[in-house]
Amino acid sequence: QVQLVESGGGLVQTGGSLRLSCVASGRTYSNYVMGWFRQPPGKEHEFVGVISRSGGTTRYADSVKGRFTISRDNAKGTVYLQMNNLKPEDTAVYSCAADVSILGLTTSSSWAKEYEYWGQGTQVTVSS
Repeated sequence: QVQLVESGGGLVQTGGSLRLSCVASGRTYSNYVMGWFRQPPGKEHEFVGVISRSGGTTRYADSVKGRFTISRDNAKGTVYLQMNNLKPEDTAVYSCAADVSILGLTTSSSWAKEYEYWGQGTQVTVSS
């Protein structure tokens, strides 16, 4: 069992930045591939990005590539999502997710259904 708690969301103007954190507790954190997803109002979960167990490999959705960066600190059991140049269409509830069974950062690592553990989410609102 892994518990995930996100923080760092808030209200920001277009072009601004936010850094989200997701702290994991429970099982050995470094065994888990960590993903970030977002859910805009009235929509399904969207893939944002994913980071490998070591932190050496990342993968991003095209919509955030070049603006968002995922990193992790296995010693602290924390994964981060640095979001720069935010746009109104980035407004959503952002959630981190963890799974021990994902083998590599292939297409399936972008599917929400592949992740077993989820945080409660943190709201990000970007004003125009």
